[in-house]
Amino acid sequence: MSPGGRPADVRYGIVGVGMMGLEHLRNLAAVPGAVVTAVSDPHEPSRASAVAQSARVGAPVPATFDAHQELLASGLCDAVVVASPNMTHGAILEDVLATDLHVLVEKPLCTTVADCRRVVEAARTRSGVVWVGLEYRYMPPVAALIDEVAAGAVGRVRMVALREHRFPFLAKVGDWNRFNRNTGGTLVEKCCHFFDLMTLLAGDRPTRVLASGAQDVNHLDERYDGLRPDILDNALVIVDYANGVRASLDLCMFAEGSRNQEEVSVVGDTGKVEAFLPSGIVRTGARTGWFDGVAERVATDGRVAHEGFHHGASYLEHLAFLDAVRHGAPVVVSVEQGLASVALGVAAQRSIAEGRVVSYDEVLAG
Repeated sequence: MSPGGRPADVRYGIVGVGMMGLEHLRNLAAVPGAVVTAVSDPHEPSRASAVAQSARVGAPVPATFDAHQELLASGLCDAVVVASPNMTHGAILEDVLATDLHVLVEKPLCTTVADCRRVVEAARTRSGVVWVGLEYRYMPPVAALIDEVAAGAVGRVRMVALREHRFPFLAKVGDWNRFNRNTGGTLVEKCCHFFDLMTLLAGDRPTRVLASGAQDVNHLDERYDGLRPDILDNALVIVDYANGVRASLDLCMFAEGSRNQEEVSVVGDTGKVEAFLPSGIVRTGARTGWFDGVAERVATDGRVAHEGFHHGASYLEHLAFLDAVRHGAPVVVSVEQGLASVALGVAAQRSIAEGRVVSYDEVLAG
């Protein structure tokens, strides 16, 4: 407790302060009861950016470390946010999970199913909170859609459809995100969010995946040490679930000319709910009402104090994570769910590479 009788701030360390690490820093600066006390990154300009960003948002200047091991051993943190490049998550989490620190790890949990399984096993018996940053669940329009479906607005869910038509991958430090070996592939790196939503909305276990995709437009003229990037820039994915629900993903990363970047649709035997981003519109309709039965609203969340990159979702995610750290509230996005979202991405990548239907159990088996 603080001298005034209020709970002391929860001290955060951020491992990896590139684009997403700085986004977490800005969000935490707006979260009551949170303070970033330390950051680590082997890239000195990124550490300098974190110090400058802290000053810009009026937050205390954090201690800086080259290596995450130094941050973990510093005694300066109660919780850690892992926002380093995808391919580093497995090794970093091995060290973090050997401590009692609470941890929020950015998506994807890891780039391979095998690494995800190791994390799940290491997290099984520890006392600290382990949370996966699949924050799309917290975007106010998507959260409203989830609530509508849970309340029975569509009846029994039969179909789930997600569309993301957006801009190409952004530049990252060293352009690490240009290669499958670093990201796990586009359908792991980018689309684990969508596979997580699919499974949440379908309400059952995936059984098989069929996908088609390619790299048709983006990054074709780029070279890194003589190698051309190999990440997909468009794909269509179909996922079947054990309860008969069918889900689809339509991804295009050369579609900047779109009014809405993301669209989510859930159809059941009695109705339909849709959510659109960034417009924030949520539409709910019943089959009996036809066109006249569709209600439309803009979903917002008054708790959001920092909108950031994800329409306030990262901020709301941090509120929930902090509630779990401070008060033992349930973990909303578990490592098991993080594994499932990666496994679906791996299955979709494999389906494209091998031109066949891939079973979920096959991917889980390794």
